[in-house]
Amino acid sequence: MSNYAYLFKYIIIGDTGVGKSCMLLQFTDKRFQPVHDLTIGAEFGSNTVTINNKPIKLLIWDTAGQELFRSITRFYYRGAAAALLVFDITRRKTFDDLTSWLEDARRDASPYMTIMLVGNKSDLADRRVVSVEEAEQFAKEHGLIYIEASAKTAHNIDKAFVKTTSTIYKKIQDGIFDVCNETNGITIGYGERDSVVAAKRRGCCRCS
Repeated sequence: MSNYAYLFKYIIIGDTGVGKSCMLLQFTDKRFQPVHDLTIGAEFGSNTVTINNKPIKLLIWDTAGQELFRSITRFYYRGAAAALLVFDITRRKTFDDLTSWLEDARRDASPYMTIMLVGNKSDLADRRVVSVEEAEQFAKEHGLIYIEASAKTAHNIDKAFVKTTSTIYKKIQDGIFDVCNETNGITIGYGERDSVVAAKRRGCCRCS
């Protein structure tokens, strides 16, 4: 029996070295690992957050940033409810490459996928080469949520996941998602299934 109301599939994308693996480790284990092997293909982690008194489990795929693995990474876009698109505020190229990552996500993922732009390494603000205004403008132009975070200090790491989870949950409440279609990256937990069945009887859901 599941102990969550919903399960959401997440992916973390962006260039190599921007701190994707460190963000995942900080969120799941509450620790920072300064030296981390390059991700080969994808790594996996999970954690649970609570939205409106409902426990929601997040299954999170940390994908490789190297061009060599881009074809593998694209596989993980399918069936993802949310993506964290990460760049390093101290490295201009990681910001310049965001458009390419976003094109992949928009092409291969559900059109309803929630995407958050994350400027990582906010603890190195004195070395930043990408301004807050520049990142916010990029996010506004592409319809993204923007946040700055630090995998090292844990600043805004939990908030990034909680805010995106809350956004997905609101989409469910607003009827944007068919929660019975797991290709949207959402699985209904056992405890929530009765209310979904009741909604189906009212014509609100297409579960079979």
